[in-house]
Amino acid sequence: MWGGRTGTLLRVSGLWPTGVLRRRPLNCNAASLAGSNSLRCWNCGGLGGPLRGDRFFCPQCRALQPPDPTQDYFSLMDCNRSFRVDTAKLQHRYQQLQRLVHPDFFSQKSQTEKDFSEKHSTLVNDAYKTLLAPLSRGLYLVS
Repeated sequence: MWGGRTGTLLRVSGLWPTGVLRRRPLNCNAASLAGSNSLRCWNCGGLGGPLRGDRFFCPQCRALQPPDPTQDYFSLMDCNRSFRVDTAKLQHRYQQLQRLVHPDFFSQKSQTEKDFSEKHSTLVNDAYKTLLAPLSRGLYLVS
């Protein structure tokens, strides 16, 4: 209906007609959508992706969402941004997150969710290792 140049201009200007569903580009796949910071789920297209509510799963289809590239280690591990960190709380949060996103729990899921799980798990591991050691924590704080 509103394709080509007209549809692009309407989308850019924010005048996309209400009630008209947006279509995904034909050459688009979930991996290319993973890098976008949209509020839409890569799987079902529903609102409330990784930046609303539950940061890891879509509220409609419960599909694992891509990691948020803007999130720092302190917010991921639910710690105050300071040099002093409660290591018991950090370890508890690490175990809690790994129970949510570890790749072993996604063996029967789609390849996209497996990939997102690996990325999340790597991010959680890196955050835990960095914040656990005082030297790496201090270097992370000043960077």
